[in-house]
Amino acid sequence: MEIWPGVHAVQLLGAQGHLFLEPRPTLIDAGLPGSGRLMAAYLAHHGRTLDDIARIVCTHGHPDHAGGARELAARGADVLMHPADHDGLRVDMRQALRRPTRGRLFAAMTPMPDAVIPLADGDVLPVAGGLEVIHTPGHTPGSVCLYARRDRLLFVGDVLQRRRTGVVFASWLYSDDVVAARASVKRLAGLDVQMIVFSHYPPLREGAAQTLADLVGKASAD
Repeated sequence: MEIWPGVHAVQLLGAQGHLFLEPRPTLIDAGLPGSGRLMAAYLAHHGRTLDDIARIVCTHGHPDHAGGARELAARGADVLMHPADHDGLRVDMRQALRRPTRGRLFAAMTPMPDAVIPLADGDVLPVAGGLEVIHTPGHTPGSVCLYARRDRLLFVGDVLQRRRTGVVFASWLYSDDVVAARASVKRLAGLDVQMIVFSHYPPLREGAAQTLADLVGKASAD
């Protein structure tokens, strides 16, 4: 489904991927392992193939966001992820069970991409006129948001959630550090945002800037 001119939400296994249908498409998040067939079908509907994807940007290393990256990267796409999460993926299930934490168990469930290009805070990717990387640790150590300044779109991965009651902070159940996750939202203060794009919910098209301001106020009050 096209949510913005040239930007498509694609339902993958476990999460939505967000596809920029540029001459060389970019995908934000890759779903669970096995999501390749869903992405291939969506691309085929638009006259493209998996071979056309230039890069896969993972907002974080959880299996429903990075699990499909290895499969898709086998067709030639680059995989980009913050090093704090990529390093964590080196844990296998035996190691995770030896010293279990939620983050280590999730990491053990995520297939390790063969090669990853590190994302750094402040990087600007050649997508949508410039896609800015904002490091927002807490949900995971390497969680990032991605800001398309030209179009005023903010891709938040799981840093924020959209509920019936409104937009809320990252889930305490699935986050490594809830306090840090809430504090990281302050980094979004001052962004000129027209639409907030979530990985598991419909985008917020109205009142996005005020919503962010309210959340930053709550985080500052903690």
